[in-house]
Amino acid sequence: MTEVLRTLYPEIEPYESGHLDVGDGHSIYWERVGTKGAKPAVFLHGGPGGGCNPGQRRLFNPELYDVILFDQRGCGRSTPNASLDANTTWHLVADIERLRKIAGVEKWQVFGGSWGSTLALAYAETYPQRVSELLVRGIYTLTKAELDWYYQFGVSEMFPDKWEAFVAPIPEDERHEMMQAYYRRLTGSDKAEQLAAAKAWSTWEGSTITLLPDPELTAGFGEDHYAIAFARIENHFFVHAGWLDEGQLLRDAVKLKGIPGVIVHGRYDMPCPLKYAWQLSKVWTDADFHIIEGAGHAVSEPGITDQLIRATDRFAGKV
Repeated sequence: MTEVLRTLYPEIEPYESGHLDVGDGHSIYWERVGTKGAKPAVFLHGGPGGGCNPGQRRLFNPELYDVILFDQRGCGRSTPNASLDANTTWHLVADIERLRKIAGVEKWQVFGGSWGSTLALAYAETYPQRVSELLVRGIYTLTKAELDWYYQFGVSEMFPDKWEAFVAPIPEDERHEMMQAYYRRLTGSDKAEQLAAAKAWSTWEGSTITLLPDPELTAGFGEDHYAIAFARIENHFFVHAGWLDEGQLLRDAVKLKGIPGVIVHGRYDMPCPLKYAWQLSKVWTDADFHIIEGAGHAVSEPGITDQLIRATDRFAGKV
């Protein structure tokens, strides 16, 4: 008999929320959901620049977890919106540590998907003593090969129709360096050009992250306010390779030894090729590795949702 897929927990509201001044002119929005004093966890959203949303709360049993979610610098309800100043991977790692101290816990479960997996790995490799378990989905180690695959040549061959719309704002003589060409527009003074570039950048991602088309998801990525923060921040991080050495996250994965966890990755993940999740599983052998057949990149795909909720349930003692 086929096992029934586990689905999201019912919607819940935060029992506490606020803004934290993290310095450098930034204030980050955070919220806390579940049961105060239950199993502590932190959720790291994607993008970078995506922001947290109510659906992400539903990956955790609210009776068993006490979860902090937050909008990373410059996005969602954090201010200033779309700011690139003092906004790097290492600023965000420091922000996570600040939030751990607010939570008042020595260790917590770290959960991140897509860019959130990049940030989760960076945090866990910096503070392994603070991580009780590590759950990562849609692994992205931010190497040049991964960036080129999505923004230069690779996924372009799988989605030529979507790629045509992505390259449209960029003159042909600049298309040999798409990330840099977008960077000039996303950081330029022409606001109309900036918005057009932001919408094209964001829509490219929204239209290529699921195995089957999801028009509602694609439309959400193209909304003006969301697109500006998402595209500016994501492009800023990727142009700078996340301020990581080439191959750093896989190189330093040996620091995860002894941390139990789960790696979940869709077989047909276009933005984040399966190869890098596979390589991570070979170094971080304390993790269970689940390749989800018939799935792309998005957390909303049923097989991916199923494995993630099985993981949060298991680590909370609900088998």
